[in-house]
Amino acid sequence: MDSKSIYEFLVQKCRSNSGTSLENDRLAVEEPLEIRVSFRRRSTLVQKSVSITMRTPGDDRELAVGFLFTEGIIHEPGWIESVEEQRERGASVLVRLNREVELGRLERHFYTTSSCGVCGKTSLEALRINREIVLPVGKPVLRASSLLRMPELVRHRQSIFDHTGGLHAAAFFKGNGDFLVLREDVGRHNAVDKLIGATLLSGQPRFGELVLFVSGRAGYELVQKAVMAGIPVMVAVGAPSSLAVQLAREYGMTLIGFLRDGRFNLYAAPGRVAHLNPAGTPATGPSLQDVPVWSNEG
Repeated sequence: MDSKSIYEFLVQKCRSNSGTSLENDRLAVEEPLEIRVSFRRRSTLVQKSVSITMRTPGDDRELAVGFLFTEGIIHEPGWIESVEEQRERGASVLVRLNREVELGRLERHFYTTSSCGVCGKTSLEALRINREIVLPVGKPVLRASSLLRMPELVRHRQSIFDHTGGLHAAAFFKGNGDFLVLREDVGRHNAVDKLIGATLLSGQPRFGELVLFVSGRAGYELVQKAVMAGIPVMVAVGAPSSLAVQLAREYGMTLIGFLRDGRFNLYAAPGRVAHLNPAGTPATGPSLQDVPVWSNEG
């Protein structure tokens, strides 16, 4: 746990059975981080501020790299020359690139909040995928029993959440259900970017074999980030949005919501989940592309 991620306040706590008392309360820190890029355009050195995002301090290099990757600004880790944390003007990360990137694509990102990864983007059309993505067909193959264990495995590893109760988590699992790595942040999209950035910086970004778990809802911006990274499966404790489901179905990404209390809903690409065929529904029946959703209450 990073000590910079938690702040203590003296607060007045009120209880119906014992009145009020002054006690220390721990809260998750939320502070701005500027993400900048640097590259050469012929003989000219260009530096550009890409985003100011409100985040929980810690893993800032990973956050910057993950953000640039999931927003389509860089396409592979080989584009990165160095990643430097800088404190001269407040918290910032400078990502030096070994090639020129399209500056026009960066304008829509200048400010984002911790609660919404799409705030500051000028239009829905600006969110569209900007490079061809092909997800692996039919793999990884998941078992329902492995999926149902994921919330508990993640919860036991949320060290900052244990102290504050105020953070989102994102985690990677293998297709067999084995836990790999977790990141936390006040912003759900920041947690995903930190997780993807950590994987990129590890030098082994085999996203096509992974399952992305998120502790909150599955909004469009999170599904977009998963698709951009080439992640074939995303599972969420909360609900997806209609646009998230549409995007998952468009790219053939398996999308699972309401993964809690021994149940889940399967919204898109059910072929990666083994041995699931709802009672009374023939295996040759309509696909999820043709019907709203199938809810597994088991």
